[in-house]
Amino acid sequence: MRKLTSLLGNSQKLDGGAMFGNAPRALWEGWLPPDEQHRVDLACRCLLVEEADGRRILLETGIGAFFAPKLRSRYGVVEERHVLLEALAEQGLSDADIDVVLLSHLHFDHAGGLLAPWDGGPARLLFPNAQYVVGREAWQRALNPHPRDKASFIAELIELLEHSGRLVLVDGELPPPCLPQDWRFHVSNGHTPGMLLAEIPTLQGPLVFAADLIPGVPWVHVPITMGYDRFPELLIDEKQRLLQQLAARHGRLFFTHDPAVACADVLWDSERRRFHIAAPQAQLVASAG
Repeated sequence: MRKLTSLLGNSQKLDGGAMFGNAPRALWEGWLPPDEQHRVDLACRCLLVEEADGRRILLETGIGAFFAPKLRSRYGVVEERHVLLEALAEQGLSDADIDVVLLSHLHFDHAGGLLAPWDGGPARLLFPNAQYVVGREAWQRALNPHPRDKASFIAELIELLEHSGRLVLVDGELPPPCLPQDWRFHVSNGHTPGMLLAEIPTLQGPLVFAADLIPGVPWVHVPITMGYDRFPELLIDEKQRLLQQLAARHGRLFFTHDPAVACADVLWDSERRRFHIAAPQAQLVASAG
């Protein structure tokens, strides 16, 4: 029996205008109310999958606590401690118990949790027994970032992963041998090239880890994109295709950044001609067959 558990990592506060780049504030502040610095609350949520064969797979690691104090403040990281490690401990696990870490892409708010908390010394990799899975195109982007998103990558992390001997690069939609063979990937290029969205079969239908294609409930609205997206029009096309597939297949989305909702069903409203969610869950703890 496969078990799925949502885990919270470190949380963030980021500028609402950046998170809702093409939407007016009068619209988005009704979805996520900003603070006095115009920042909105964001989660960095991860998904732990425990397979029947004993494998433990972690989808993303959140932003973690690797930033020095000055940068932690600049990037709106709320907690000083490594929250994901505490969440794993609540499950009776440590980072050493994870067999595979699957990364949708290598931006620091999705991969920074791979690093130990900042202590003034050199960066150090966690998850010593895990294989690190990432798309080949996303890896190439991290090695050679564009000036527009260079600050989104952690140079020390990329070097550590490259020399770990445990990096697994993926091409296309099929999973590598270290992942269950009934999983599939949706490859998305609108937010960043080569982002992998894992689709996991469950008894209730497919569950897609939406990463930054659809970071939370407000972004289910098809025209809404982030200021951080590299290719917004492409992202909208990719989003619409994924939502159409999930609505037709009774699928669900898993949200990384929504502060309140971990996952929800995807539905199509034929009268209003729009997608929406149903049965939102603040936490996910489920057996998936």
